[in-house]
Amino acid sequence: MRVLGVDPGLRNMGWGVIEVDGSRISHVANGICHTAAGDLAARLLSLHAQLTGIVAQYAPDTAAVEQTFVNKDAVATLKLGQARAIALLVPAQAGLEVGEYAPNAVKKTVVGVGHADKRQIDHMVRLQLPGVRIAGPDAADALAIALCHAHHAQTAGRLAAAVRRAS
Repeated sequence: MRVLGVDPGLRNMGWGVIEVDGSRISHVANGICHTAAGDLAARLLSLHAQLTGIVAQYAPDTAAVEQTFVNKDAVATLKLGQARAIALLVPAQAGLEVGEYAPNAVKKTVVGVGHADKRQIDHMVRLQLPGVRIAGPDAADALAIALCHAHHAQTAGRLAAAVRRAS
């Protein structure tokens, strides 16, 4: 199973792709979609085009996106929500199921602590994907989201198999 993780952002949208084969997880690619300051519509279009190219190039089987947290700046939260919509739309257009995870759920799954900082996330991603070269903190977060989704998908698969066996 190939998993795309996306860390939404209007200026920097992190992405990471991992491959899951049973209990083996390996790094495929990661990076950051950048936009320049300016017209919001043009920035969203740029994110859409960049992420569409990533989905086409790496052909994931599933995707996961981090949920938006609300902060004190309502305008910034709204813009982040629009970038998040692009992160949800592109995989959906490709016919992928998209999982959504709260930031604390991602941190708890990958680090073991729901309030881990960026440095801890980066460290644990590097431990789980030995030799990985991470494009930046947003890409590390995206890889963590992909790892979280892979873990939850494996758990759901084991649960479904156990229910089938019990029936």
